Amino acid sequence: MPATRTLPTPEAVDLIALTRELAEKELAPRVAEAEAEGRFPREVFRTLGRAGLLSLPYPEEFGGGDQPYEVYLQALEEIAAVWASVAVGVSVHALSCFALASFGTEDQKKEWLPDMLGGELLGAYALSEAHAGSDPGAMRTRAVRDGDDYVLNGAKAWTTHGGHADFYTVMARTSDAGSRAISCFLVPADTPGVVADPPEQKMGLTGSATATVRLENVRVSANRRLGEEGEGLRIAFAGLDCGRLGIAAVATGLAQGALDHALRYSRERETFGRPIIEHQGLAFVLADMAAAVQVSRATTLAAAQLKDEGLPFQSEASIAKLVATDNAMKVTTDAVQVLGGAGYTRDFPVERYMREAKVMQIFEGTNQIQRLIIGRGLKESDRGSLRVRTAGR
Repeated sequence: MPATRTLPTPEAVDLIALTRELAEKELAPRVAEAEAEGRFPREVFRTLGRAGLLSLPYPEEFGGGDQPYEVYLQALEEIAAVWASVAVGVSVHALSCFALASFGTEDQKKEWLPDMLGGELLGAYALSEAHAGSDPGAMRTRAVRDGDDYVLNGAKAWTTHGGHADFYTVMARTSDAGSRAISCFLVPADTPGVVADPPEQKMGLTGSATATVRLENVRVSANRRLGEEGEGLRIAFAGLDCGRLGIAAVATGLAQGALDHALRYSRERETFGRPIIEHQGLAFVLADMAAAVQVSRATTLAAAQLKDEGLPFQSEASIAKLVATDNAMKVTTDAVQVLGGAGYTRDFPVERYMREAKVMQIFEGTNQIQRLIIGRGLKESDRGSLRVRTAGR
């Protein structure tokens, strides 16, 4: 069954326009100072939450926006074009809600999901560990059953919102039984024994707090296990497919923001008596940048359409993440080049965009891992099946 392009509803058009206006009025005046100081903008997430932008792809009955993923990703792109750290945070919050929304029981969802989607709480996703890298099956964090509780011990590295989150979606080992060894838990941040290290000193996304979160004899009710015992990796991988679409949208927005600044500069800066955009060599660079942004956007939204229609989209999500983040790295680097020496200074934001783009090729699965996923999908699929599934758009 081919995916078909759906026309945007008036509600979706208004939502995306509202997001753009909010980003320009509320985010743009704060971004430079917050990033320069490495300050986590917790109040910005409350503003977005109250506007309903932290819960767009989730069901309305639990407080979500009930929007298609395609619409959610376009809103996310608007935020990223102004402030990538915040856009990454919105994507991570959506990912941290995924396990409960998709694998929780009805009672669990009714009890916890409305607060998680209500706008005041912020989530974090605790999967990675320092020694395990791209192999989550090698995690050492353990959850040991003790009566009606589990007791968690371990350390989760590279946790976005670590130390600032209100809840953590935690993957922990409940046995040594191969692929059925990992389980998923919803852990409130104020649970005794949940401790965050000082945030990492990063090259970019300095307004986004990233820290190791330590679990020291953290006791949680067995009712806070999401899904069956041993389903954690399945939950994690399903969530990451969605999360990769989020990062692809963020990377697309970041590249669009860099292109916007480069265009503005190229129209105002003059050499040899005319704006530099009129020089063919530079105009070609800008044309390639614009093409890369459009390719990223189209690839990301095509994958989102598959998800919205209930079709397999794992390979397409990996393709979108790979293409969009590689393109963001190229576009932001070229934006610095367009501005010349000015682009290398902090007087303009393009140098920050370039630093921010780099990590997008790394988190949510490195782009080398994305190539493995894509290759595995090609090996396991019937010849040409991707072409058949996406034909007709």
